[in-house]
Amino acid sequence: MAVGTSSSMLGNALLFLLVLSSATDVHGESSSTAATTSPLDYLCGLVGAWYVTPDLCVSVLCVDPSCHSARGWPELAVLATRLTVANATVTKASIQSALAHAKDAKVRKVMQSCLQLYAGAVPRLQWAARSVAARRYNGVPEVLRAAYMDVANECASLAGQVKLPKENDEFFMMAYVADAVVELVQPYGIHLLTRSSPP
Repeated sequence: MAVGTSSSMLGNALLFLLVLSSATDVHGESSSTAATTSPLDYLCGLVGAWYVTPDLCVSVLCVDPSCHSARGWPELAVLATRLTVANATVTKASIQSALAHAKDAKVRKVMQSCLQLYAGAVPRLQWAARSVAARRYNGVPEVLRAAYMDVANECASLAGQVKLPKENDEFFMMAYVADAVVELVQPYGIHLLTRSSPP
């Protein structure tokens, strides 16, 4: 077996043990911290592996106050993908408005290109949100990654010096955090990390 493969497997195993240990604390209430730490805090404390700080994770998810009452990580993944759909829809509407009011030919071209990107992204994100709600995570991270790289980032690249609606940056961050959340929730028998019994 290649050394790189062994290191990767060891890293994954260590992460799994860390997650499982957290789950044991929650269910066994073996520490006072575990008894008082919410699923949101656990989740946002671990997404740093995807370069998302805990503060950023909380601030993005808690645009919807229901983040604080989520009973487990699957609910937070549902929230993250649902917010991403909502954010994409709002951004698409903002770009449509900017296009309708644009007089400069270059601005119009940029907005038309961005509008096409978002028009294609919204149905894919809706599929991703439905999949996560059904706890089917396969393919979802790829959709979320494409949303911030191939839609928001691509739109910014096309714009150059043209000013885009601020919602494009907000969408990038929402999709980025949602990707980190789903990547963390997906692999490890996540029913162990809920405060309620698994289905």
